Amino acid sequence: MATWLRRAWESMSNRSNSNWNSSERPIVDESSVGAFDRIPSDIFFQILKFFGPKEAAQLSLVCKTWRLLVSDNRLWIFFLQHQQESWDTIVFAETQLRSGYPLETGCDLSNQLSFMRIYGQRAQVTGSIIIDGGSGYCKFGWSKFSCPSGRTSTFLEFGNIESPMHSRLRHFFKTIYSRMQVKPSMQPIVISIPICHYDDTEAAKAARKQLKAAIYSVLFEMNVPAVCAINQAVLALYAARRTSGILVNIGFHATSVVPILRGKVMREVGVEVVGQGALKLTGFLKERMQQKNIKFESLYTVRTLKENLCYVAADYEAELSKDTEASFEVSGEGWFTLSKERFQTGEILFQPRIGGIRTMGLHQAVALCMDHCQAAEIMCDDGWFKTVVLAGGTASLPGLPERLELELCKTLPAPMCNGIRVIPPPYGTDSAWFGAKIISNMSTFHETWCMTKKQFRHNYGRNLINYW
Repeated sequence: MATWLRRAWESMSNRSNSNWNSSERPIVDESSVGAFDRIPSDIFFQILKFFGPKEAAQLSLVCKTWRLLVSDNRLWIFFLQHQQESWDTIVFAETQLRSGYPLETGCDLSNQLSFMRIYGQRAQVTGSIIIDGGSGYCKFGWSKFSCPSGRTSTFLEFGNIESPMHSRLRHFFKTIYSRMQVKPSMQPIVISIPICHYDDTEAAKAARKQLKAAIYSVLFEMNVPAVCAINQAVLALYAARRTSGILVNIGFHATSVVPILRGKVMREVGVEVVGQGALKLTGFLKERMQQKNIKFESLYTVRTLKENLCYVAADYEAELSKDTEASFEVSGEGWFTLSKERFQTGEILFQPRIGGIRTMGLHQAVALCMDHCQAAEIMCDDGWFKTVVLAGGTASLPGLPERLELELCKTLPAPMCNGIRVIPPPYGTDSAWFGAKIISNMSTFHETWCMTKKQFRHNYGRNLINYW
């Protein structure tokens, strides 16, 4: 104990400003803390910090006074701030998402929560398997990992496309579990449902329900204990610590502009789809390289150059007169040098005609979505749709957020431009995976976000398990 006290005193003497002043100290009956009755409460906090969360929790069993000291939110906020996940992410999850879907609305709950209890509950969450079914590649891994552990073809394209959906899904999930070397019955699973069937028609609703039911059915047949299936766009928005806004996902084949309010995709407002994605940009760069007789072995080389050399110009016309030549070394193929192709590739997002594509520009699609959101008058405050979050690997091109924000201000009426903010992909191509990670590590994950086999049968009907 003397060692802990000495370290605490040293820490206190080195601090220029205390985190807690005398007015913030909890009221403690000093006569009940024994030999430490003359030690200030902030020194006690320093000692508890050195002990760590496990020992601090044990001290709370000594008496009411120790419990009062140990249960102080500031102590457990300190412990949570030293977790793998950032403190801002933990606060977002535990205050905005803890109730499950539909999300609760209202004031900030942080002052009403016991962070000691939250720490204990999060420590008991064993982790989940996360599978993000992207439009090009599927990312998978354990929620306790710092990033996805593997990638494969998305399950919409996995196996024989002519085989029944049930067979393809089963083959896909078995492959994932085999690669991760885990048993399906050991952990819950979080699935991101791909961005598709976004029309607000009865046929689209039926298609969405069929896909979701098929996913649940296959996983429960494999004895997965619990399943959480969430829209990919919503997860990507959560990764940016937002529950409302417009999610712009530049996918493999197409770009989707998805309005989301409190975690719900607003299909009645309308989802805009632009017929160009990452593949179009890669193909455009490939053609330009061929025109300049630049030799390369595969499309992978072109994609690598796109990801490392290309960018979006703030002013396209001005950029044409600049020297933009740059080089990059591709492993196994040597050095490649590009010039104007670097910014012309990204420019087709805003001027599709440059790439011979007949569709609206990205800024026009987002502006149209914003216009629909405002016309719908869903909320008195129209600020919910003025936050635009980008997702997808191509959305990580340098300069894209700034250019999109600039073009939106040029396209929209002046009153609508106030407050518009474009946020770059928080985790690049893996935004949806990290959004699922936020949910799966939450203290209330099992109770509020997961569905068991029993609940599935109750919601979808007993016969659906064997229907597919």
